[in-house]
Amino acid sequence: MDEEALLKQFAAQFAHGPDDADDTDAAAAAQGADSTANQVADDADQSPATFDTQQFLNGLDAIFDRHTAATEAGPYLEQAMVDAENAGDEAGLLTVLNETMGFYRSQGRHKENQWIVQRALELAARMGLTTGTSEAWATTLINCATSMRAAKQYDQAEDLYHQAQSVCRHSLAPTDRRLAALHNNLSMLYSETNRPDKAELELREALRIIEASSVNPDADIDVSSSHTNLALTLLTEHKLEDAHWHAAKALEIYRTGHLEHSAHYASALAGFAQVCFAERRYADAVTGYRHALAVIEECYGKDTDYWRITADNLRQAEEAAAQAGVTVDNAGVAGDAGALPQSGSRLPNSPAQGKTGANAASSPSTVSVSTGSAGAAEAVSACPVSGLKLARAFWTQMGKPMIAAKYPQYAGRIAAGLVGHGSECYGFDDAYSQDHDFGPRFCLWLTDEDYAAIGEQLEVDYEALPRKFSVDAQGRVTFEAHARSDASGAFPSAGAGSPVTPRAQGANRRDGVFRIGDFFESITGYRTAPAQTAPHEWLMLQESTLAAATNGEVFADPTGLFSKTRQGFKNMPDDVRLALISKRLGMIAQAGQYNLPRSLKRGDGAAAWLSIHEFVQATASLVFLVNVPMVVGYMPYYKWQFAALRKLSGSMFALLPNVGEQLETVMRLSSAACYGGAGFGEGGKGAAPAIEKINDIVEQIAVDIVKELKREHLTTSGETFLEWQRPYVEDHIASDDPVLKSL
Repeated sequence: MDEEALLKQFAAQFAHGPDDADDTDAAAAAQGADSTANQVADDADQSPATFDTQQFLNGLDAIFDRHTAATEAGPYLEQAMVDAENAGDEAGLLTVLNETMGFYRSQGRHKENQWIVQRALELAARMGLTTGTSEAWATTLINCATSMRAAKQYDQAEDLYHQAQSVCRHSLAPTDRRLAALHNNLSMLYSETNRPDKAELELREALRIIEASSVNPDADIDVSSSHTNLALTLLTEHKLEDAHWHAAKALEIYRTGHLEHSAHYASALAGFAQVCFAERRYADAVTGYRHALAVIEECYGKDTDYWRITADNLRQAEEAAAQAGVTVDNAGVAGDAGALPQSGSRLPNSPAQGKTGANAASSPSTVSVSTGSAGAAEAVSACPVSGLKLARAFWTQMGKPMIAAKYPQYAGRIAAGLVGHGSECYGFDDAYSQDHDFGPRFCLWLTDEDYAAIGEQLEVDYEALPRKFSVDAQGRVTFEAHARSDASGAFPSAGAGSPVTPRAQGANRRDGVFRIGDFFESITGYRTAPAQTAPHEWLMLQESTLAAATNGEVFADPTGLFSKTRQGFKNMPDDVRLALISKRLGMIAQAGQYNLPRSLKRGDGAAAWLSIHEFVQATASLVFLVNVPMVVGYMPYYKWQFAALRKLSGSMFALLPNVGEQLETVMRLSSAACYGGAGFGEGGKGAAPAIEKINDIVEQIAVDIVKELKREHLTTSGETFLEWQRPYVEDHIASDDPVLKSL
């Protein structure tokens, strides 16, 4: 069994976080829960005058209490969406969408969940929540992020979690359980993206919050869930004894509180079983998995990811027990093992303790990389990890300890990360990107006051950090705290990497110490994002500029100020987004549907070529705008435009997912269409086949765009000449500012 891979899969699909933000409090909602799924209006066409949110929640709880969610919850939620929308109750609809995200996620219905996530974010924006710090917005962000994480869309999930953190700092009390849910869910993302150390820290914070908020931590399901999740993360770090203690503690809490019939009991059972498997206690692992499977089947049914994954884990545990000669009776209880151990039980002392997997004792091979020496460009070009991963390791191993040692009073005020210009900030760098402006680097962002106090000296200390590192076979980066001489006796330069181009030096430097306002001003011309009420300023900012200001990763931001400023640039006003969609529709129609075929008929290849360029640019931009930049980011500059478009199109939640591939086909055929001539190509058919194919693709893209506009209720027209769709889209612009409307 590949334990690490299995753990990641298990954590993604099964582990339950403390009071997940999309799970209602069943105890509170059960009061007056006489409303059930049977009380939903028989006729779906009947529009209720009002939507009773509490009645909806009570009915949903009743379904789960009866253990009929597998068959009843889906139709109930779908009807509730219709009822809330017909009643014009946006707040009620947002509640339903949040509940639906949680249910769809539990059922593994990730493809369907894409519409729910998109709809929730769009509704929140329409309600004006995205500019504030309301609890509703925080809850929605957490639920959307968790749904994206469950669908393995990790970049988008992490960004949404960080947005949620920024909101929660202002909207929730320090002991609010939703904060624990956020830490728990973020830890699962870190676990699934091979950052167990960060996952452990998030889980310990979640456990601290949930215990502090609990009336009785020894009988609290959410405390138990935190212990289970922490046990699974400790297991990936090979901390078996700690993992065992936390997994057993989770089971003890269920027994103390007599909570064994809770659906989430399966999580604790399966978590303990996984720890037992790692300890090679296969009989106990089989027992735990069998018990977990029975609970899952009772509460969720067999047609779920929960059941399938746990059944597969049980099968592997049974096979391992058989190979080890361990007998487990039909009831699932080991011969003399008795009940599952309590939290105080100790692990057996064995040579295998602390090691899992066949190759646990082997030493990983490493690739040494030294920057700044005579062969710097060649050495760095062989670096096997991405710039962002290198930057994070450089910060964690070199930068963070330096700040803690030399600037302890500022450690809680300095933000760090890698954002801005450079291929690695977009995550698209490769070996070809490493011949210039590449190497260990990160940014440190300070307030104006802190920069005045320590900025210059901090820059000196940053430049002095050793940059020699090695990368092992698993891609782990290790920096050397003290530079050692290489074979030639030369020491690597403290601040050099691959050759630095003029565009990355001086005022244009891409790493080091910055005032927060200066950093964003150097990219956008603005120290903070334009006001939501200043659409003319937003319209002057190119999407590629906004992409550079909002890409990359933030490794640390104790005060949240940098993230808040960065988030301001991501939060494009919806009126501006709609105005840009209208402009793109106009250019698609003008360049692709009108001027392109006319230019080809005239035989003006140059005009046709430029028409294709304008059509492709406008269409690609529209895809990002339709998918909402707040969720998927902005379209980057031309070099990485299609890399980003392919990544977006490959997302399970992508809208207009086929357009990117269609655009690439248009470009591939453009040479033949524009310059092929009458006798071009095999058989003398000339440019005609390529022209016909391009025109067909352009019209198909227009059809797909209209379908999407209809789905988003931005139009009621089926007209596929996209110029005529612009008035319908602009009718949804709330502002009267003429800059937002077409002439």
